[in-house]
Amino acid sequence: MQNKKQKTESGRCENYAKYEYNKSSYEQTYDVFQSLRQDGLLCDIKLKADDNKIIIAHKVVLASASPYFYAMFTKFSERNHDLVVIRQIDSTALHLLINFIYSGKIMVTKDNVQILLPAANLLRLEEVTETCCEFLHSQLCPTNCIGIYTIADLHSRTKLLTSSELYIQQHFSEVVGGDEFLSLSSEQMVKFISSDKLIVSSEEKVFECVIRWVKHELGSRKCVLLQLMEHVRLPLTSKNYILKKVVEEPLIKNCYEYYINEAINFHLFNAKLIPRTIRHKPRYGDKVLLDIGGIEPTCTQWYDPKINQWHFGPEIITSRHRACGAVVKNNLVFAVGGMDNGHRVLRSVEVLDLSFESPGWKPSVEMLVERMDFGVGVINNYLYAVGGRNHSHFALDNAEVFDNNTQEWSTICNMSITRSYVGVGVLNNLLYAVGGFNDALLESVDTVECYHPSIDKWIEVAKMCEHRSSAGVGVLDGVLYAVGGFDGNKFLSSVEAYRPSTGIWTPIGDMQFPRQPAGVVALDGLLYVVGGEDECINFNTVECYNPKTNTWTLVASLMNTKKHSRGVVAINRTGFFKAC
Repeated sequence: MQNKKQKTESGRCENYAKYEYNKSSYEQTYDVFQSLRQDGLLCDIKLKADDNKIIIAHKVVLASASPYFYAMFTKFSERNHDLVVIRQIDSTALHLLINFIYSGKIMVTKDNVQILLPAANLLRLEEVTETCCEFLHSQLCPTNCIGIYTIADLHSRTKLLTSSELYIQQHFSEVVGGDEFLSLSSEQMVKFISSDKLIVSSEEKVFECVIRWVKHELGSRKCVLLQLMEHVRLPLTSKNYILKKVVEEPLIKNCYEYYINEAINFHLFNAKLIPRTIRHKPRYGDKVLLDIGGIEPTCTQWYDPKINQWHFGPEIITSRHRACGAVVKNNLVFAVGGMDNGHRVLRSVEVLDLSFESPGWKPSVEMLVERMDFGVGVINNYLYAVGGRNHSHFALDNAEVFDNNTQEWSTICNMSITRSYVGVGVLNNLLYAVGGFNDALLESVDTVECYHPSIDKWIEVAKMCEHRSSAGVGVLDGVLYAVGGFDGNKFLSSVEAYRPSTGIWTPIGDMQFPRQPAGVVALDGLLYVVGGEDECINFNTVECYNPKTNTWTLVASLMNTKKHSRGVVAINRTGFFKAC
């Protein structure tokens, strides 16, 4: 066959013709190999697994697909054999993998994945190994995640090991209730309970799972209890729990006084005076409060309820008095609007991405309207800015929404009246505009209206018991709370609650201080009210409401004075928000 002359881009002629196999050509070639194998033609190797069944194949085909077979048939004595016994691989898995080599197809199921993964790993069939790992990742649940974690560790599958470890950390409270948890080695137990990233509803859960794990095989595990107690953060449990549960636990009683005394002293004395250990350090998965703005308007502070302390956080870019804060998708904190030090009302927005280990504030998309003394709320992936005052200090009846997916602001239906100093809360995916000051009436109002996103319409609901502007609004356990504010004559310490099921507002216990406009946020079953002012004092005090007892309790005060901000949000602790 003569070579054809091919003209190149430079105009020269070359004496060759170039052809590349396409995918279908490869498939046709392997179809031929498969047909030859099925007919027993040109086969030069027999493989035998533990069931003594013979698999016939072609050395060159196996070697081309598997580094394991390549080494076997080129470097070791098996290259001269026509029968090889492979005992390290399950016979069913070997059959499936040889068929895969010839066909390029395999079905991974929950019934075969545990035999396929080690076999594919041994033969170094990376495509099958990755498919098995992806399948196991998709199956992660509290009842099997430890088993999958163990498999990934055994076969050095780093990606699956990381994802299953993360799953265990994030669902630890559910995982420890299952039987798989009891099979953890002591090394694995230490690894998990020592992790800052462990997410648990309370440290009590960690203590209880340690006791359960030790008691499962008491004879061999009791000697490990001391090592495990090093990593149980008993000071972060309640004093009542320590006295009633920990002290009375037979495995602890009279044996581990040091850890008990350390935890009790933490509650009895000023936490700042107690020598710090790993057991005083809250875990990253815990919730904390982040407070934005105030008298020192670039300052942020965060509050750790487990140790009852405030710490300074990352500074925002722009000075913001009378700003609002909101959290979108659990990891994006927005600082919205407000007024800068030059008394200019702001449209600007900043965002803090908590998914980064060391987050910092960055500019985000500006609102359509400059706003101060307004309210914000989040429904799914949408951030709403409602009412307030503009640069001319005119009260607003309009509202707008930020779509975090498209990164765009757009207007929504106007409210029925202008509302500056309005409180906003979200309940059952509906947006409530609570009270505020109406310029037309020149008074604080008791009216409340509810925005329905599905129909882009505000609908009035029941009036409050009192007229309130600058009320703090929060939602806890399906109840909407209006906290404090100003009724036109006096600053209010009163609080009332709205339940959609009854459609009425009901007074509850008063706060210890009258205050407006305070930041209000729910955290761990309590409602926190942060800062604010009355007629002569800017507060740095913080109170929390317990709905079970209908009482307000003072907690640690802010590190500086708080004023005119609804910028308090509950967030997940990240690497930045560590206890000092």
